[in-house]
Amino acid sequence: MKKVLILSGSPRKGGNSDTLCDEFMKGAIEAGNEVEKIFVAGKNIGYCKACYACKDTGVCVIKDDMAEVLQKMLDADVIVLSSPVYFYSISAQLKAVIDRTVARWLEFRDKEFYYIMTAAEDEKHTMDCTLECFRGLAACLEGSKEMGVIYAKGVYERGEINGTKFMTEAYEMGKGV
Repeated sequence: MKKVLILSGSPRKGGNSDTLCDEFMKGAIEAGNEVEKIFVAGKNIGYCKACYACKDTGVCVIKDDMAEVLQKMLDADVIVLSSPVYFYSISAQLKAVIDRTVARWLEFRDKEFYYIMTAAEDEKHTMDCTLECFRGLAACLEGSKEMGVIYAKGVYERGEINGTKFMTEAYEMGKGV
């Protein structure tokens, strides 16, 4: 059994990337894992101010929900990062979480990462930068391993993801954790 943390970076609850998170979660639970999904936009998480007060203490001076999220990230064996593509990058909500890991980033060890991306465009290059944002975090964390990526292209309006092959991919990927 693994401890799985899903960070849904969609600003739309029930949006396409958030829905894929639910499918991943369903599969991971069925496989016997302990799974928690955090809808990032529902948390109060401010942006990093680069004051680096956390450098010596590991404690951020911003008192919001990030301390709780960061501890859950540290406790997890598996971290799923999910975001819609916004101007070829990730959502601001998820970027704030990634930046705020700076307070304790040196404590991360041996995490398995899965990435879920959704985009309206169907071009091959659409998700390159988004994926690099996800990989950028993992590259800074000791012993991180990329385990899987979902490229859900051609979905824009809420619910367009339903009935697509991406739903099955997310479920199967979660089941394989």
